[in-house]
Amino acid sequence: MDMINKFYSTAVHTVSTLSGVLPGNNVTREYEVLEQVCTAGVGLMWKVYNGYKKSTKQEVSVFVFEKKVLERWSKDDRETMLETLRRGVQQLTKIRHPHVLTVQHPLEESRDSLAFATEPVFASLSNVVGDSVRSEKKLYDVEIRHGLLQLFDGLQFLHNDAKIVHRNISAETIVINKNRSWKLFGFDFCIANQPATDGTPHWPCREYTTSMHVLAQPSLEYTAPELALNSVNTPDSDLFSLGVLIFTIYAGKPLKMFGSDYSGFRRYCNELNQRKYPAMNTIPNELTESLKALLHPSASLRPKLHELKQIVYFQDVGVKTLSYLDSLYQWDNLQKSKFYKGLPQIIPTLPHRVNLHSILPYLVKEFVNSPMIPFVLPNVLLIAEMSSQREYCDHILPHLKPIFKLTDPIQILLIFMQKMDLLLKLTPAEEVKQSVLPLLYRSLECDMPQIQELCLAVLPTFSTLIDYNAMKNSVLPRIKKLCLLSSNVSIKVNCLISIGKLLENLDKWLVLDEILPFLQQIQSREPAIIMGIIGIYKIAMTNTKLGITKDVMAHKCVPFLVPLSVENGLTIAQFNTIIALIKEMLGRVEQEQREKLQQLSTIQRDNKPKDASEILANELESSTISPSASNGNKNNDDMFSGFTVGQPQGLPAASTLAPMKTREQLKISHNTMTIPAVAPALPAASTAPKGVATAAGSSKPDILSSLMQSNLSSLAPAPSPNNGWHSANPLVMNHQLASPQASNNNFSSLDDLDPFGSGSGSGNSSGGAPKPNNTNGANMYTLQQSQVNYIYPTGYSLNSIQQQQQQQSLGMNKAMAPPQTLVPQTQTVMQGTDNQNINALSQQDILNFLN
Repeated sequence: MDMINKFYSTAVHTVSTLSGVLPGNNVTREYEVLEQVCTAGVGLMWKVYNGYKKSTKQEVSVFVFEKKVLERWSKDDRETMLETLRRGVQQLTKIRHPHVLTVQHPLEESRDSLAFATEPVFASLSNVVGDSVRSEKKLYDVEIRHGLLQLFDGLQFLHNDAKIVHRNISAETIVINKNRSWKLFGFDFCIANQPATDGTPHWPCREYTTSMHVLAQPSLEYTAPELALNSVNTPDSDLFSLGVLIFTIYAGKPLKMFGSDYSGFRRYCNELNQRKYPAMNTIPNELTESLKALLHPSASLRPKLHELKQIVYFQDVGVKTLSYLDSLYQWDNLQKSKFYKGLPQIIPTLPHRVNLHSILPYLVKEFVNSPMIPFVLPNVLLIAEMSSQREYCDHILPHLKPIFKLTDPIQILLIFMQKMDLLLKLTPAEEVKQSVLPLLYRSLECDMPQIQELCLAVLPTFSTLIDYNAMKNSVLPRIKKLCLLSSNVSIKVNCLISIGKLLENLDKWLVLDEILPFLQQIQSREPAIIMGIIGIYKIAMTNTKLGITKDVMAHKCVPFLVPLSVENGLTIAQFNTIIALIKEMLGRVEQEQREKLQQLSTIQRDNKPKDASEILANELESSTISPSASNGNKNNDDMFSGFTVGQPQGLPAASTLAPMKTREQLKISHNTMTIPAVAPALPAASTAPKGVATAAGSSKPDILSSLMQSNLSSLAPAPSPNNGWHSANPLVMNHQLASPQASNNNFSSLDDLDPFGSGSGSGNSSGGAPKPNNTNGANMYTLQQSQVNYIYPTGYSLNSIQQQQQQQSLGMNKAMAPPQTLVPQTQTVMQGTDNQNINALSQQDILNFLN
């Protein structure tokens, strides 16, 4: 937070300062002024700001001189200083050289300021030398050596071509631009050649005066001694200033500080005549002798600039490399290509800041020369490999974007494919989508197999950055097309491998709709291609997010894979892999299909409506499975459990009924029915008559027994006024039923009733009041037997029914029959009238009627 506040306060201070100085200056009409970066010029009075041109967004530096700095000066000094500054900028504007600061916009003056625009500036030399300089701004030795060579070139141009003596070479007047090139600046006191009458060059000398402000005159610390001693001014005077500058760069300060003490300066000049030099411990050994020669008091004995370039101090590989780059525009393509080929061995030996700011700008300038791009691009990417992501985005990526779109020469794509991992690591995700992905698309469509293989290899590494539509509509169609059309087996295999790696980032339906059908279109049957296909199937089947459905495996996969297993050329290991995959698919199909069928069967059984016959069969089966736990159980839920069905005459008696296993085995017995009249306090030891099977002891009642129970349940008084008795038995014609007399139905239990009057003490076969029967002390009552005509199909006889019951009794499992239950002794009466009319019903007719 403190850093943010500090930055905010600095920005506010800069804006407020500029708002008070620049409004009125014409420079602000064309240029946007940003933050201050350094100071330069005489007395460091020029403030340098970053900025850009509003129309073209071209980056510039804006030099601003605030006139309020001169408020304390005298009027004459103020006017002299302003005139000196104006003349220096005007002279600078006229000179054009690579090592002279380039002016982008001429000087503009307002009431409060002077301003002009130049190429982007990093700092002045005075800002980067000395002990107080921050570490990130301190100069490397190779930068100093190269910078001095650049100054030599600039001074040579001034002296030999422009015929100008700078006369103010100092740390304040040397500017370092954004590319770390050293530039000459501060031509405030320069003197142009004024040739004599004989044509010899002549530079008039202006003597130093103490009456003028010290900043309005050249600095005494860098002034040559001949100016004070002999009043002579020559180009060699700049060489002495250059020597003092070299000493200042390494020592951090000039030989001696004089200020405005001109007499002290003269005394020092005399000392130099005696060759008394200060200590040079900080100066490199290779430079010491040359530096002393530059500081020689006699101008004629100082070395020339072209001689200085040849000393050992400047024979460093890094310095030569940077010097070659300075003169690169003079070379042809063959010379350039040789130089660029050897540059990758030099770049790692140089400081990163030198590579980024001194070498890279020259390299990116070659991007306009297409034949040189394959030679320059590896060096650019090598510097990118040493850079941070921020440095890459600020200095390298903007220059690479146009190159991403090029396909000629073809080597460009190859180089990018080889360094794709680096590009993906440093390039932001949004830029990858906009610039890198189109590059990959073009690589897949090129005709060079090496580029195609590299592209297929790197494509899965950034598949997460590819959106669904791009993957479906751009990437996969190109890979599929390449695999189907290419005649190179290696390309086909790499396509399959690339698709296999991409599966993890695809969804299930894209795989089923695009990938699996594509595999069946591949006509090649080389073992490597087959194993690539098998690998894709394996991944698609085992990946939990994808998963091949059983229908696809059954209809498409297995029929396609089986022929592949018998292809010639497969090894035993490859064959085993294919067979194992087929077995795994078949096993999964079997498992899933079985589970599906079981679920469907369960659902159908639960949802199917049950008819009466099925319900009756289920009840019979349940009664067979769960018989009575004990004989004579009085807690039986069936209120008619005491009723029995007698066996037909002439058939052997059975202790129990065999369980009916199917509906076709159901038979109907209606020959005789007896209702035991049991006293409430009947002893448990009473025995049943021979030949009678009790309901409690039998495992299943027959159908007519159930129907009879429903008739008995309707003995209660009917809600109708005539108290009619309506039988629930569908086989009984209800209009022939006689209603029992209400006065005669005073029975305490239905167990005492014989609805057909077949008791031994009855004797009434027709209507009449019931008579008591005192057998074993129990009150027995006999109901009137109604004359009922049962409905039977024609063609059935009682004998057939008796035969079916006999067969059923003979098939019973005696071992499973429960013991006979002691029931009240009953009397069986054959129904005389009904026996002549009863015809047996088939089990199918009864079931049809019930349903």
